[in-house]
Amino acid sequence: MTTSTPNLDRITAPADLRNLDRDMLIAVADELRAETINAVSVTGGHLGAGLGVVELTTALHHVFETPKDILIWDVGHQCYPHKILTGRRDRIRTLRQGGGLSGFTKRSESEYDAFGAAHASTSISAALGFAVARDLKGESNNVIAVIGDGSMSAGMAYEAMNNAGGLDKRLIVILNDNDMSIAPPVGAMSHYFARLVSSQSYRSLRKIGKGVAKAIGVEGPARKAEEYMRGMAMGGTLFEEMGFRYVGPIDGHDLDQLVPVLRNIRDGDDGPVLIHVVTQKGKGYAPAEAADDKYHGVAKFNVVTGEQQKAASGPASYTKVFAQQLIREAETDDRIVGITAAMPGGTGLDLFAERFPERCFDVGIAEQHAVTFAAGLAADGMKPFAAIYSTFLQRGYDQVVHDVAIQGLPVRFAIDRAGLVGADGATHAGSFDVGYLGALPGMVLMAAADEVELARMVATSVQIDDRPSAFRYPRGNGLGLEMPAVIEPLAIGKGRIVREGTSIALLSLGTRLDEALKAADALGAQGYSTTVADARFAKPLDEDLILRLAREHEVLVTIEEGARGGFGAFVLQLLAERGALDHGLKIRTMTLPDVFQDHDAPFKMYDTAGLNARHIAATALEALGRNQDLAKSVVAPMLAE
Repeated sequence: MTTSTPNLDRITAPADLRNLDRDMLIAVADELRAETINAVSVTGGHLGAGLGVVELTTALHHVFETPKDILIWDVGHQCYPHKILTGRRDRIRTLRQGGGLSGFTKRSESEYDAFGAAHASTSISAALGFAVARDLKGESNNVIAVIGDGSMSAGMAYEAMNNAGGLDKRLIVILNDNDMSIAPPVGAMSHYFARLVSSQSYRSLRKIGKGVAKAIGVEGPARKAEEYMRGMAMGGTLFEEMGFRYVGPIDGHDLDQLVPVLRNIRDGDDGPVLIHVVTQKGKGYAPAEAADDKYHGVAKFNVVTGEQQKAASGPASYTKVFAQQLIREAETDDRIVGITAAMPGGTGLDLFAERFPERCFDVGIAEQHAVTFAAGLAADGMKPFAAIYSTFLQRGYDQVVHDVAIQGLPVRFAIDRAGLVGADGATHAGSFDVGYLGALPGMVLMAAADEVELARMVATSVQIDDRPSAFRYPRGNGLGLEMPAVIEPLAIGKGRIVREGTSIALLSLGTRLDEALKAADALGAQGYSTTVADARFAKPLDEDLILRLAREHEVLVTIEEGARGGFGAFVLQLLAERGALDHGLKIRTMTLPDVFQDHDAPFKMYDTAGLNARHIAATALEALGRNQDLAKSVVAPMLAE
């Protein structure tokens, strides 16, 4: 569906917005909303958040001189309208596609993306860095951070605000309040008051009042009186206590309010200012307004009906398999609790919460707190499962080390989105958890090769009561295997032989096992007898299995969906310590490449990474002395996808 956008068509860069009058600005915003809806209907992606900031985005680029004035978006879910206005409209229908625009802000993509984002709650810290750098260089540009109310649940945002308030640097923070409204507008009076306290006349009067109060010795009481008066009217006392001047709340969809307030703040000479803007996720698109949760991230959809394209039916997702097995375990063990950091749907814990609402805890975007909260539960005898994406668990790593591992507490980490994740790209890839968790003494670290193995790993973690454990699994669907009636736990630190051979050994950790089996088929067709093994555990390693594979085969290839320094490195360490490398063993370790991979379809990403079946087979043949290009040409036809 195409929509006429004559006013937006004239906007090739933010400078084109600067001299527009009110009516034209409103027209551009309306067309920007339509263009955003139309583009995301083609590509899929994050829709609701972007629709909620259409007017705010338009107003910011109208009032401020970007990119000289620094504009930083928190998370980046809401940045599609920003991309359209900053010279990327011609590529907006390549969002999240291979070779296309990123779904988040990205410094290498545009000078208007001052700071890359995808994880939450970073914007104020980064903006303060820009503000301090500006002052050290003797410059005078504005720095603006836009942060959502959800991101304010993370401690990092408050750490940054505390620092900014203490430094008293000129900094503008816009709190985009689109869900848990801190202080909703209360009609015309609150709108008037917001504009009043942002104006030059109010600031002048405020300074005079401060001078008088200081002269007569009542500066402290006068300041407190002003703060609490505005706090009761507008909810800003907390921010004032942290050193920010609070302005708001204002209607984030009313350009008649937004533009004058932003101009007043731009032209002021205050230190840090927080502008509280109230918006509605999905604003202007009825299906998204009616179900903002379902339209936060969307598949391709029909613009007229709002109906999203249904994924092809297939096996259950790994996420659902985890949730279902956790529910089964919790039916007979009332010490099991679930913890998520603002991702109940993404981690499957929404299903657990439906069954056990009193035993499921969503702590908000606060991974550090989630980990130590789980540690406290474990210390008092509960069995906490902290379900956190691999990329987000990185944010709680200090707590994993100090609060969990050092104390030997049996927190269970369910690590979703392990490996490459497709359209979300490098910022969301689960690349590093094997390395950073495998380095910790006492940790039990598993990786599921399929959905049955995942269910068994959940059951295994339930039984580990003397140390922390973790199991990793990818985004997407399982292989369609039938789930056994009884899920048996695994023996700790024991892998399995899936196929016996004599010449080549392929040792897989995780869901590359299916690709390893395909590679073994191709190698067998060329006359190379191939063993395929599933390691199951990155820690503790199955030493007997690995040493046997090294002893009985000419070539040993390890395969993992993680960065260098993980499973393959652990295997090499073992083989070196046991002298297994001293007798001519040819070993290769296959990992993700030492780069941050851009977004694409998952199969293509693994193909680029060199971790599909043809690469595995070619690597084994190369280790045997076959030219790798020749090896690839031999096996590729058999493995054509």
